[in-house]
Amino acid sequence: MADFQHVYETPPDGANADWTVSQNWDAFSADEHAMWDLLFARQSEMLPERAADAFMRGLDVLKLSRPGIPDYRELNARLLAATGWEVVAVPGLVPDDIFFDHLANRRFPAGNFIRRPDQLDYLQEPDVFHDVFGHVPMLADPVFADFMVAYGKGGLRSLEYGALDHLARLYWYTVEFGLIQQPDGLRIYGAGIVSSFAESVFALDDSSPNRIEFDLMRVMRTEYRIDDFQQNYFVIPSLEQLRHVTVNTDFAPLYRSLEKLPDIAVADILTNDVILTRGTQAYVQGAGR
Repeated sequence: MADFQHVYETPPDGANADWTVSQNWDAFSADEHAMWDLLFARQSEMLPERAADAFMRGLDVLKLSRPGIPDYRELNARLLAATGWEVVAVPGLVPDDIFFDHLANRRFPAGNFIRRPDQLDYLQEPDVFHDVFGHVPMLADPVFADFMVAYGKGGLRSLEYGALDHLARLYWYTVEFGLIQQPDGLRIYGAGIVSSFAESVFALDDSSPNRIEFDLMRVMRTEYRIDDFQQNYFVIPSLEQLRHVTVNTDFAPLYRSLEKLPDIAVADILTNDVILTRGTQAYVQGAGR
């Protein structure tokens, strides 16, 4: 995290107390808008029959009247009408309590910068393409939108219990790198996958990773890496089930139980896992994306 350029201890100049900034859409350069268009075209072309139906439906909210990085004034009019959510610009990664408060109030914070040409295939730090293309289509789905509100509220509560690390794993393995089992096959919905050309292929087609049926406790015990492909993907049966388990679980006793249990390594399989695809583990983590 320390290597990220857009990480601050306090709100930088021009930012509000909640870390939001003006998007200042007109300040983006032609090259920056062109980068968005390139990434958008590439992902949009390869995601049909890979991305979840909810994502593909939600992608329509990004098909705005002019090319380039979405103007939030137009985007938010459509997103608010769909699910009551809106996108707010932030200078970069924000503190946990600020992030959770935004989610709990149906605001999604999006980094106000875009990757350089040499970062086309992978950027460790989330930029506007990851945040808006990756996350916003799913926020146009009412069920997923409600799940994200519940997660934000749960995140604020997790800070009281010192359980942020465990709850972050739920976000990682669902919102960022989740798979869903649809009647017509396995699909991707996590923003970290749908915004990545390489991982959109790896997550579904590669024989290396394990694909495991989602279990809340299991996920919250599982470590992850931010700089490589996932070796365990967790598969939800439906968005409604994800919303249900988040809204209806009392996380306080869960946190107490987790304190007594060891963490699970990124590629491990447990004897009680429901394995949908057992991976070969042929891909060696650390080899780079």
